[in-house]
Amino acid sequence: MKPSRPVTLIVASLLTVCLAMSAGLVRFMDRLHPQDTIEDVLYLKSSQLKWMSLGYTGLVADIYWTRAVQYYGGQHSGEDAPRYELLAPLLNITTDLDPKLTVAYEYGAAFLAPKPSTGAGLPKEAVALVEKGIRANPDNWHLYYSLGFLHYMELKDYEGAANAFMRGSKVPNAHPWLTVLAGKMAQKAGDTQTARMMWTAMYDTTTDRDIKETSTQHLIAVQVEEDVTGLEKIVDIYRTQTGRLPASFRDMATANLLPGLPLDPHQQPYVLTAEGHVVVRHPVKFKFLEKGLPEGYVPPMNAKN
Repeated sequence: MKPSRPVTLIVASLLTVCLAMSAGLVRFMDRLHPQDTIEDVLYLKSSQLKWMSLGYTGLVADIYWTRAVQYYGGQHSGEDAPRYELLAPLLNITTDLDPKLTVAYEYGAAFLAPKPSTGAGLPKEAVALVEKGIRANPDNWHLYYSLGFLHYMELKDYEGAANAFMRGSKVPNAHPWLTVLAGKMAQKAGDTQTARMMWTAMYDTTTDRDIKETSTQHLIAVQVEEDVTGLEKIVDIYRTQTGRLPASFRDMATANLLPGLPLDPHQQPYVLTAEGHVVVRHPVKFKFLEKGLPEGYVPPMNAKN
């Protein structure tokens, strides 16, 4: 049954009025004194804007998102040093109006986090914005990726990055590499237990031969890190007991601190340096090592010609 012509005209008229009022809101913002436009509009609360939008909060959110982008871009085009103090309020109003506008979380965080003059230099505010997005969109794995990236690149918080990637890896249809990133970050943070768990899970759940090999190599690297950490603690114990560094692992074995010659995962003896550090004997056999490499060693893939 088709709607009658009068009903169609009424609905069309109401839609036109609503759109006109939304456009009027934009003109209202633009009629304010030019340099104060955004500042004055920020006095409007998101609740007031929702009322004024007559239900078209998505449209008003788009307007505010556009203004946030213009504000960010405008700071780069002027002669004065960039000032970003209004960026976070604009982004928060935008996402209050439309919590599902994921682009505002992802790109907004990219505007907030970097150091001036590239960004606002507010990485913690960027993290808070993305966490807000995750609360509103818990099944969007891209937001967890953005969050992990912020912790890693901007805050140098490897544990926080690992946690973000791990949370994202549990989202339905998440990209499998979130698990890989979680393992990498946990390993970099020194959380070998979590790293081992993540790489083991990756190995057990994939059928891809390359990913299995990568997981195996990371598990070997985790084992080396645990071995080296433990052995260097024993070196410190020996130095505390004797007042000197051990000349070899045999010295520590004689002191009943070791059961014998420690071997790496490839069954080669570890090397004890004169400075008391423990390193692998054949580093070329290992990938992804964060700890246990001889000083000055450059992996072949990174070596300069």
